[in-house]
Amino acid sequence: MERLFYFVIILFMAFSCQGKATAPDGDGNALICHPSDREIVEQVLQKFAPLAKSETGFLVREIALHFVGTPYVAHTLENGPEEKLVVNLREMDCTTFAENCLALARTLQMKKPGFEVFTEQLEKIRYRGGIRNGYLSRLHYFSDWIYDNDARKMVESLSQEITHLVVPNQVNFMSTHPDSYPVLKEDPALVGEMALIEQEISQRMTWFVPLNRLSGVEARISDGDILGITTGIEGLDVTHVVIACRVGNSLRFVHASSAVNKVVVSEQSLQEYLASSKMATGIMVARPL
Repeated sequence: MERLFYFVIILFMAFSCQGKATAPDGDGNALICHPSDREIVEQVLQKFAPLAKSETGFLVREIALHFVGTPYVAHTLENGPEEKLVVNLREMDCTTFAENCLALARTLQMKKPGFEVFTEQLEKIRYRGGIRNGYLSRLHYFSDWIYDNDARKMVESLSQEITHLVVPNQVNFMSTHPDSYPVLKEDPALVGEMALIEQEISQRMTWFVPLNRLSGVEARISDGDILGITTGIEGLDVTHVVIACRVGNSLRFVHASSAVNKVVVSEQSLQEYLASSKMATGIMVARPL
């Protein structure tokens, strides 16, 4: 009887989203979530259902504003060497915030929106080719994220059209700083594979809007555009991801801020924010489709 009891408990834990528990997703692989994550998804879908036929960018902006006040927490996707689909709308970093907003907006536009559709959209957005296949399939670099999602018509990369200027940095930060990434630190064999991915990314023409050109092209940026803040830090392309949001005549943004530990609408304009940063060099622009 005792063995049967423990067997039932194990089954219950495997098929429930409790705390950091895992549950099978549609592919039979692991999904990490919490019961409240499903509730949050359903609440958002219900709240914005009347706007479901709106443009994707508008939905992204409105959903982003809905999450103002949500706690900022870094590294929520790091859950060991086996890459699981992490659903966490209770706490987010800048990238997962943008991914969640885009996935929710796209889910709203589907014929039968629901939690399972949301997880499908999130996986498509987060992973190369839309397929989760280990740690290296995650789109770790934002330039790669834009390139891949643009190729699959999830977003449109607009930086080339706006200014036609190439990002000067090549990416290699992950492979040259593996101790900063728990999975790479634990499995050195992945570092060489990561370096090959970085080489492929660096060989592409990657475009951006430099800070000194921003004031002349601000009108080209729309509410709901997903912006990567480019950097002068060697080996990196982007250090922060935000969602464009106009406040009156000022181009501001919604973001998960590590400085104030929550999702906020910026007090500064985008240009003021970039100018106040020592390492920010400009932006990459991705328009939700």
